[in-house]
Order: sequence, then C-alpha cells, then structure tokens
Amino acid sequence: MPEEIAIRECVTIEEFDQCVRLQREVFGLSELEISPRRHLIVSRQAGGWTLGAFPAHSPDRIIGFVHHLVAIRGEDEIIGYSHMMAVHKDYQNLGLGARLKWAQRERALAEGRRFIKWTWEPMQARNAHFNLNRLGVVVRAYGENFYGTDYVTDPEQQTPAATGLASDRLFAGWELSSPRVVALASGEEPAPPSGAVAAIEIPADWAGLIKQDVNLAKQEQLRVRQEFVQALSTGLVCAGFERSVTRPRYLLYNDLK
Repeated sequence: MPEEIAIRECVTIEEFDQCVRLQREVFGLSELEISPRRHLIVSRQAGGWTLGAFPAHSPDRIIGFVHHLVAIRGEDEIIGYSHMMAVHKDYQNLGLGARLKWAQRERALAEGRRFIKWTWEPMQARNAHFNLNRLGVVVRAYGENFYGTDYVTDPEQQTPAATGLASDRLFAGWELSSPRVVALASGEEPAPPSGAVAAIEIPADWAGLIKQDVNLAKQEQLRVRQEFVQALSTGLVCAGFERSVTRPRYLLYNDLK
C-alpha cells in the first residue's frame, strides 16, 4: 500500500460517527442492522475497542475500522470477539483489511489474550481466502441462519431475489499464537495447509446465482450447510480454502491440535 496510513484506536464521538457512516457505505445495511455510535461507545467502556485506519493526507478521516468486543471462552478465559470490519471502497483489495486484523491481533496479545472469534458468510470466496489462508483461522462450528433471514453484508446481493435467504455463518477461531498464525504474521506466503482430507465446494459466482436463480441458490446454501454440519460433527475442521474461478472449495482436515 503506497499511501501512509496510521492505525489507532477510535475514541471520539466524531470518529465513532465515521464508523457508523462507513458501515452504511460499505455494507448497505438497513438502519436496523447498523451498529450505532452508542454501541461502539458502550463496548469501549466494557473493555472493547475500535481500531481505525487514518490516511496521512487526511489524518482525521477514517477509511477503515475493526470493532473488537470482550468475550468469554469456557468458564473464565477472556477472549476477543471481532464484531465487524469495514474498509472504504477506494481502499479495498490493497491490504488494508489485513493491516487492521494484524493490528487487532497485536492489541489483543498486548492485553494478554490468546484467541479471537468472528463469523463470515460461507458463500463468500474472498472472505474465505482472507480468513483461512491469509490469517490462519480454523473453523470448528457452523451457525444456521445466525442473524435471521434476509441479512446480507454484500450490497450486490441486496436485491428482491435475495428475500428469504438464511444468514448462515462460519465461525472463525483465531489462535493468536499458533505456529501457522505466527508464520503468517511474519510475512509467510499465504496458502492452504497441506494434508486436506475432504473439501466442500461453493458456487463460483454466488451473487450472480442469487440474481439468476434464487431457488437454486437456496438449494446450494442448504447443501453447503449440510456438508459443513456433517463434516464438523465427525471431528474435521476447516483450515484452508482453494481459490478457483470455476470450483472454489473449502478444505477440511483432521483436527489441528
């Protein structure tokens, strides 16, 4: 990324308001689904934080952010929950999202945390590659209709044809000090781990499929759900993604403990 960009915590009302506006611009969500200023402020008071990306030529402008909540794993382990990340359209595909996530990891490690979790849409190939291959997350759980129907975060999918689509999600588990995550954080070339024992294919053009044949899209979503639930129930985990213009697929492994 040629432009100098600083990443620091958002602390002012104006900065939180910019994060709210960025949600509208990037996700195109209804007001009901927007995380408002008050939520960002209250979560900070509860121990969470929001990291913003500020360009050098306009140091008060936020062009991306990641919002981090405090969560619990097991009975008493404090972990992080990454509620959302957004990057302005003019700065997407330039590595800013990765910078925000690695900054989130550094902040969490400095606070003594070892694990962060979040969700993403199973049919989004770009997110799958980013989370699994570039960040090194592992998936051990699948959420069926996690947010309720008609909840999508891609403006390309927000059409009348998408009515009734379930908001299925994969749960990303980010072990911040695992050997793979440490290697990726140090600049190792992102690629799926070797040794996959199974795979789950997703449609190559999910947004296009929704527009062309929403019933087929629903069938494909159900197939992917069933294959994930079955695989995870047998003890397999998802830890890699194979990109392809025709047959993108998730890669499954024996548990990586």
